[in-house]
Amino acid sequence: MYKNVLESIAGIEIYPLISFVIFFLFFLALLVYVCIVSRQHIQAMKQLPLQGDEHAAPAQTEGGALC
Repeated sequence: MYKNVLESIAGIEIYPLISFVIFFLFFLALLVYVCIVSRQHIQAMKQLPLQGDEHAAPAQTEGGALC
C-alpha cells in the first residue's frame, strides 16, 4: 500500500539521494576533524571527567532550588 502511495508522488526519487549525500558529508567532515585535531586537545578533553569541581560554578547559598 505505501509503495503505491510513494510511487504516485512526483519527484520523490530525489530524497534518498539527498539523505545519502547528507550522511556521507557528515561522516566525511567527522573524519577530517579527527585527522586534524591536535593531540593536546584530545589529552585535555580526556582529562575533563577526572578533574575536580574547582572549575564548577559556585553553589547557591540563598533561595530554593528553583530560584
